[in-house]
Amino acid sequence: MGISVILSAIVIGIIVGVLGRLVVPGRQHIGVLWTIVIGIVAALVGGAIASAIGVADTNGIDWIEWIIQVALAALGIAALDRPRTHRR
Repeated sequence: MGISVILSAIVIGIIVGVLGRLVVPGRQHIGVLWTIVIGIVAALVGGAIASAIGVADTNGIDWIEWIIQVALAALGIAALDRPRTHRR
């Protein structure tokens, strides 16, 4: 894995994490760093899922891959935020 792959995963992860956070309704009580980490993981897992079902390499923008990645990020953010809201 080259440095360009790592940097692109971080950049795409930031975008996916922010979009995932926007999809989750209400205020989330997690930090920016967790949002980025969840976004990176969602981007990598979503890319693998898109490749497995054959929608990762299309002509133009890979909308289905983006939707999978953002949905995974939203699920991750909601899952991480849920335990913290019950502590109050």
